[in-house]
Amino acid sequence: MWTSVFIYSIEHPAGGYKKIFESCEELAEPIPAHVSGKIPAWLTGSLLRVGPGLFEIGDEPFYHLFDGQALMHKFDLKDGHVTYYRRFIRTDAYVRAMAEKRIVITEFGTTAYPDPCKNIFSRFFTYFQGIEVTDNCLVNIYPIGEDFYACTETNYITKVDPDTLETIKKVVSDSNHPTFGMTENYFVFVETPVKINLLKFLTSWSIRGTNYMDCFESNDKMGTWFHLATKNPGEYIDHKFRTSAFNLFHHINCYEDQGFIVVDLCTWKGHDFVYNYLYLANMRQNWEEVKKAAMRAPQPEVRRYVLPLDINREEQGKNLVSLPYTTATAVMCSDGTVWLEPEVLFSGPRQAFEFPQINYKKYCGKNYTFAYGLGLNHFVPDRICKLNVKSKETWIWQEPDAYPSEPLFVQSPDAKDEDEGVLMSIVVKPGVTQRPAFLLILSATDLTEIARAEVDVMIPVTLHGIKSH
Repeated sequence: MWTSVFIYSIEHPAGGYKKIFESCEELAEPIPAHVSGKIPAWLTGSLLRVGPGLFEIGDEPFYHLFDGQALMHKFDLKDGHVTYYRRFIRTDAYVRAMAEKRIVITEFGTTAYPDPCKNIFSRFFTYFQGIEVTDNCLVNIYPIGEDFYACTETNYITKVDPDTLETIKKVVSDSNHPTFGMTENYFVFVETPVKINLLKFLTSWSIRGTNYMDCFESNDKMGTWFHLATKNPGEYIDHKFRTSAFNLFHHINCYEDQGFIVVDLCTWKGHDFVYNYLYLANMRQNWEEVKKAAMRAPQPEVRRYVLPLDINREEQGKNLVSLPYTTATAVMCSDGTVWLEPEVLFSGPRQAFEFPQINYKKYCGKNYTFAYGLGLNHFVPDRICKLNVKSKETWIWQEPDAYPSEPLFVQSPDAKDEDEGVLMSIVVKPGVTQRPAFLLILSATDLTEIARAEVDVMIPVTLHGIKSH
């Protein structure tokens, strides 16, 4: 465990991070892991994670980080023993690609073209069959009742068996992977300047073939807007909150306090779309080139915004935020909008605190102290972070040439303190010849290592996941 003093010091000239963006094969059966340290007796069940596992189909490459075909991973923990298993999710995108040995359905940043073996008339009419939305569920896994579903950013989710990792069925969902915040009584929606040009999406897709990334546009004059809605009754609140432009992919937490809503976010400054820098060609560059690209990209920052619920239009120019523990401000403007300025909770040059987690069981939507995250160094995931959002103190776990995933917080039984529990992360060390990947278990209190379970296979990048019992 290293302290925050060393947060900027690690370089990656060997470029081992490239290995987490390489295809792998699924496993026929679970394989045993070599455990060092002592896994807490109470820590049982499965860690389920998902991410891209196939980065090309035959000779056709996928171009964007969010295009690779969905691979589901599982570490099982029982009586101090650990096994690892993985299988591709049998989505339509995957099954048809395997059958035709080519990319059949357009993904986030990769366009699928008509079958070259068809005659010219068939290929022509294929373009006018409308938009075929991908069901490649590589983003997250979440429970609904007793069932588990893999999801992506489209309206398709896939029911999976958490024990066998078998794909059960494709389901049309009313909504995709959520990115809004929620307190006890309110929903918080953040409207960033990045939009999909719907006309371009509909026309270009049908006429000449395109992908989702081609249709995103950023409005450099819009800034960012916050919208509030009440839960019960479900009504939109007609206050207009605005601030300078930023990109947003993950909320940390938000809560109500003394007539205010506190919103903590992982932001990227400016209107330039961060996904533009997540093409695989960028991620696989040599370290010096990776750093150059990151210099041009929006800069990450953990921010706290405070939205007042009781707004008096007479108080123009006055800071409406009276909470004693934050420097965030909200000022009424002459046009009736409220201008927000944030308190910065964490900031470092091209060092992101992302994929955030908290003690959701006890502190989701409540005043909290600790957040955990994956540290991105010029977009390369190379550390696990803990942040005290009140004192801004940080803790870091890091090893040379080691690339972890989002750390999941698991609360200890009968825990009294907010951070009493463990963090679980999949770590890859590409330079190691034997057992190059492992499940890492850290103390959530101080990020010291408790145990690791090493396996003799490479594991590609994973995005999100859950701990199941």
